[in-house]
Amino acid sequence: MSHSPLLSQLIDALRCLPGVGPKSAQRMAFHLLERDRQGAAKLSLVMKEAMEHIGHCSQCRTLSEDELCQHCADPAKDRSLLCVVETPADVMALDQAIGFKGLYFVLMGHLSPLDGIGPKELGLDLLEARLQQGEVKEIILATNPTVEGETTAHYISKMAGEYGVQASRLAHGIPLGGELEYIDGGTLAHAFSGRQRMG
Repeated sequence: MSHSPLLSQLIDALRCLPGVGPKSAQRMAFHLLERDRQGAAKLSLVMKEAMEHIGHCSQCRTLSEDELCQHCADPAKDRSLLCVVETPADVMALDQAIGFKGLYFVLMGHLSPLDGIGPKELGLDLLEARLQQGEVKEIILATNPTVEGETTAHYISKMAGEYGVQASRLAHGIPLGGELEYIDGGTLAHAFSGRQRMG
């Protein structure tokens, strides 16, 4: 039996979400139609509003409804500290975990020449302009611990050095509560080489 054309469109539309395959999309569609039409209506309304009104902060490039996001507009933030992350989700993760007191700069990805993503696509010209202003004293590189993330961090640290800005990198290693026998070799090697003196 084939679905109605509109139901098929709904299932297909839900597949745009990350990690959602045909079966998951079908389950979601049936759940919304059979058990939560009110929730589905609210979802569609909020989704439409978000798509029309959420853009990017003109200073840090994170998602924002305003010209400047709440972080950049907050006069209490330490403007000498700038944390560079790959995505707006990273901003949220850091804020929830540590309540970072400085400002952010969101790359919207990482350097990947094979995919056509170079410094211009990451807005590194905007980042360089901020470094030139002299307000930033330390740049914290919080890109992901992947080959591309490391390459991106290295590129930015060299750029920061040209303007006398100190660059630091987030420590990567064994998670709290992790057991050595279950940690992959790359993570162990990174943690071992980045060990710190105690006492």
